[in-house]
Amino acid sequence: QVQLVESGGGLVPTGGSLRLSCAASGSRFTIDAVGWFRQSPGKQRGMVALIADGGSIAYADSVKGRFTISRDHNKNMHYLQMDSLKPEDTAVYFCYVGSRVGGPRWGQGTQVTVFS
Repeated sequence: QVQLVESGGGLVPTGGSLRLSCAASGSRFTIDAVGWFRQSPGKQRGMVALIADGGSIAYADSVKGRFTISRDHNKNMHYLQMDSLKPEDTAVYFCYVGSRVGGPRWGQGTQVTVFS
């Protein structure tokens, strides 16, 4: 129903930056929340950044001060600006949108690799 297409992942050195983009299309319902999650091998998917229904923003402690989430309502896109990247940030990053009616929807994941 709601299709999410991610872009911007890649290989970056420690201290570098990447910007992830997520484009949502085909939504029949209002998108109430958007965010980014990540998962590394052997670990559960965890929240990185989230813009909740009312506009409040939450970040995982590990990325506070380094990552910035933003949203463009008119374009049905949201972004994750990642600065001062660390090897610990290496993971598959998943775009997320949530609807009170339509439920959650996930992107396919994009690999971010930070090398020393």
